[in-house]
Amino acid sequence: MMENVNVLIDEKRLQARVKEIADEIRKEYNGKTITLICILKGSTFFTADLARYLYDQDVRLEFIRVSSYNEGTVSSGEIKMKLDLKDSLQGKDAIVVEDIIDTGRTLSYLIEYLRLKNPNSLKLCALLTKPSRRVCKVEADYIGFEVPDKFVVGYGLDCNEQYRNLPYIGFLED
Repeated sequence: MMENVNVLIDEKRLQARVKEIADEIRKEYNGKTITLICILKGSTFFTADLARYLYDQDVRLEFIRVSSYNEGTVSSGEIKMKLDLKDSLQGKDAIVVEDIIDTGRTLSYLIEYLRLKNPNSLKLCALLTKPSRRVCKVEADYIGFEVPDKFVVGYGLDCNEQYRNLPYIGFLED
C-alpha cells in the first residue's frame, strides 16, 4: 500500500512547523480562550497536535464535517454539510483548522456559514495550501506549507480512506 507514496514533508519537519504555528497563535491569543474548529476528517491529526502544542492556553474543540469529494481524487464541486457544530460560536474567538486549501470552494462556503454564527473573531489555519488550484479567494491566517499540484496524503489526508494515518505528507505516484 505505501510503495506508491513519495515523502513530500517528513514527520520531523511537519511537527516543527505545527509547533511554530501554535507559537504564532499563542502570541496572538495570549490568555484568551480559543475554539479550534476541526474540519473532519482530514484535519483531525493536525488539530490534535496543534491543541497539544497549545497546552498552556484555554483551548476548546469543535468539530464540523463538510465534503466536496465523493470517491477518488477530484472534487465533485457540490458541498455537503455532514456534521454541524455542537456549541454556539457567539462571541467566541474561533480558528478553523483545515488540512489543505485546494480550490477554496469548500472553505469559502464554510467561512461564510461560520460568520453567520457571530463569533468574536474567526481565523483560518491551514496545514497545506495549493495556490495553483485556487478558484475562490480564500486567505489563511496561518499556513503550514505550500505544496505542488499533486494529490497529497498522510497526516489526516486520505485517498478513499487510505494513507490517513501516515506520520508525514506524501504524494501518490501516477
